[in-house]
Amino acid sequence: MKAAIFLPSPDLRCSLLLLITWIFTPITAEIASLDSGNIDEILNNADVALVNFYADWCRFSQMLHPIFEEASNVIKEEYPNKNQVVFARVDCDQHSEIAQRYRISKYPTLKLFRNGMMMKREYRGQRSVTAIADYIRQQKSDPIQEVHDLEEIKFLDRSKRTIIGYFEQKDSDNYRTFERVANILHDDCVFFSAFGSVSKPERFSGDNIIYKPPGENAPDMVYLGSLTNFDLAYAWTQDKCVPLVREITFENGEELTEEGLPFLILFHMKEDTMSLDVFQNEVARQLISEKGTINFLHADCDKFRHPLLHIQKTPADCPVIAIDSFRHMYVFPDFKDLSIPNKLKQFVLDLHSGKLHREFHHGPDPTDVAPGQHIQDVASSPPESSFQKLAPSEYRYTLLRDRDEL
Repeated sequence: MKAAIFLPSPDLRCSLLLLITWIFTPITAEIASLDSGNIDEILNNADVALVNFYADWCRFSQMLHPIFEEASNVIKEEYPNKNQVVFARVDCDQHSEIAQRYRISKYPTLKLFRNGMMMKREYRGQRSVTAIADYIRQQKSDPIQEVHDLEEIKFLDRSKRTIIGYFEQKDSDNYRTFERVANILHDDCVFFSAFGSVSKPERFSGDNIIYKPPGENAPDMVYLGSLTNFDLAYAWTQDKCVPLVREITFENGEELTEEGLPFLILFHMKEDTMSLDVFQNEVARQLISEKGTINFLHADCDKFRHPLLHIQKTPADCPVIAIDSFRHMYVFPDFKDLSIPNKLKQFVLDLHSGKLHREFHHGPDPTDVAPGQHIQDVASSPPESSFQKLAPSEYRYTLLRDRDEL
């Protein structure tokens, strides 16, 4: 008796082939191609999005493409929900308006977005599958540390800016808003939360959020806005976590230039804290309305000798105030002039109006202007804010050179 040979039917063979193909074919994650028609919808709906801004002619962009796609495949297996993590790309030659919108000045540039909001810090790690995947895992980790005993609060590191949320329960709209804010600002502040019976002593009139400034004796500040209003909660927290006047260093200099705003810088000796205090107070008093149009910074005179040389100054001349527009550097007349009402504010307004640029090239604006003739007609130059900042000019170069020479 011959053994029967089983031959599957054509339909069954097709099903088996599909099953085998599905088992042995790795998941391929789709890289979303962004354009002006879909960019807002895709990014706004993504918890985390990593966007590759590239140019086809750029060799480094070409080298990154397969690495970026493989990293996307790795992460897609860990976060299968399409809105958890999105990998996307923008062809900056085809969509120059998007590149300009996000101030892209080099290729390729990897930018992180959370719920449609671009983070200040771009990805600067290794261009490898492992490094990019690890970076995304880090971004997906919980930025909020839970407090299990209020005694822990007494031992916080008071050299850091700290935000603490006290909530009745974790599964609430109040906490979800707090979590969104923490995800965006966790690089600037340390975030803690407490729930239920642990947080009850701090919830006199319901859930609340407090800010603990640096310093052992600095008083707490309480958030008084709506806990479910993201815009209000984010604005308040950002104001507390991001100092109005920041220090520029070799480590963050390039990052600050990529925010795309000109710099108002106080150059001072490190031990000269009095000048820094005066500068900070005057910025807060005169220029709070200009926040968002210019970055307020201070720098160590001794370390930043090369930028000072560009304005014919040395550490011996400090304190010195200057504006770096990424095209030119303009010197504030005299540090002592800070005491003159609105003198510093006018200096910044003259940058935006183009006056500093005109006078840099043509000398002081004429005062005897004929009737009906505008000053711009005599010495016309566009305001600095109208220039397309394709690169941070020589500032980044001198910054890196200073660092290398230390």
